[in-house]
Amino acid sequence: MSGDNVVLARNTEDAPVSDLYSQTVAFSHYNNLSAQLPIDPATGELVPGGITEQAVQCFGNIETIIDSIDHVMNDVIRITIFVKDIQDMDAVDEVQKVFFPTYVPTRTVVAVDALPMDALIQVEALISNGEGTIPNAPQAGDILKYTNNTHNAPLDVMSTQSVAFSHYNNISAQLPIDPKSNQIVVGGVREQTAQCLKNIKAVLESIDVPFDDIVKVNVFLKDLADTDAMNEAYTRFFPDSGIARAVAYMPARTVVEVAGLPMHALVQIEAVVSHGDGTPPQLVEDRHGLILEANNTDAAPKCKLSTQTVAFSHYNNISAQLGIDPATGAMVAGGVKEQAEQCFKNIKAIIECVDHVMEDAVKVNIFLKNIDDLDAVNEVYATFFPGGTPARRVVGASALPMDALVQIDAIFGNAEGTPPVA
Repeated sequence: MSGDNVVLARNTEDAPVSDLYSQTVAFSHYNNLSAQLPIDPATGELVPGGITEQAVQCFGNIETIIDSIDHVMNDVIRITIFVKDIQDMDAVDEVQKVFFPTYVPTRTVVAVDALPMDALIQVEALISNGEGTIPNAPQAGDILKYTNNTHNAPLDVMSTQSVAFSHYNNISAQLPIDPKSNQIVVGGVREQTAQCLKNIKAVLESIDVPFDDIVKVNVFLKDLADTDAMNEAYTRFFPDSGIARAVAYMPARTVVEVAGLPMHALVQIEAVVSHGDGTPPQLVEDRHGLILEANNTDAAPKCKLSTQTVAFSHYNNISAQLGIDPATGAMVAGGVKEQAEQCFKNIKAIIECVDHVMEDAVKVNIFLKNIDDLDAVNEVYATFFPGGTPARRVVGASALPMDALVQIDAIFGNAEGTPPVA
């Protein structure tokens, strides 16, 4: 699994353009799209109208970007929909059906406290990239996309439970729904967290993938004060196997408070999972025995519930970073600028500990306590990514861990891949 993979950033004038980030960044067999706001690229302003018009523009921008790189909407693996009001999802669903009339990708839906430009909706997408990005080398060709649903986990007409492509499985965000009753389980956040993870486990078991193949977990909590209760249930599932317990393996993780979740849930969990077997027609030697590489460094804050970076195949998945000084374990002094700078310093320390550089970033996700702080964060952001290469997402969160003003996670390319088991 080696080769000089390149970070391939692309933009089209037919969709909203920014100097700070790229519309789509391809690396290996995935295209990472920046979250799309309902901006008319001709005016640079939000489209007039309400949630339906804004949703149409978001999906339209995504389709335009996909068309510009010679892909199609059926190449979408996962979509993430952020809305200001969870009650708007009925209207958004109708728009999604127009853009995905038959195939439905995996999906995450959350209501957030705020979105840039005071938009009502923001949509992002992850796209397959069958041709890969290794220069001057034969590619795997038309790699197959594997979709899967099981009755042992909740079914949803608007999403597929699992979509595998190349060496990753992407799992739809799981709500705490009992698949037998199709209702939220009785109890509080502990019981709901356990059901979310049971659903993820059922999805993975249906495709013969171990639970410990999870590389990244995103936890969306209705109330951040429920974190301890959520963690209680979380640690009953991770680590899962004897081997994982022996090395204390924990996936990379992001925890964020949201304004609302479908079905009035208290928690929702999504997972990104390694897929060592790959999807055909990748060669056998490229498909078996790849390993997870989990790394921590003392140069960044450590957490017993997550690993700072988990690499698998051609991607490094970074846990969310707060503005914590690793030397003191406390939040840095100052405001949002100082906290953002420390977040990026922590990310830089983590990626450098595995012999990579900031230029290998393909996607950056920013969560802000106050969306009005975005200009200040952008000043800092531009010093770490002066070329504006990574794709990006920005959302406003009503609360962040340790009462932070900003939290940032990231995905990096891993050109050398991860080796097969000896």
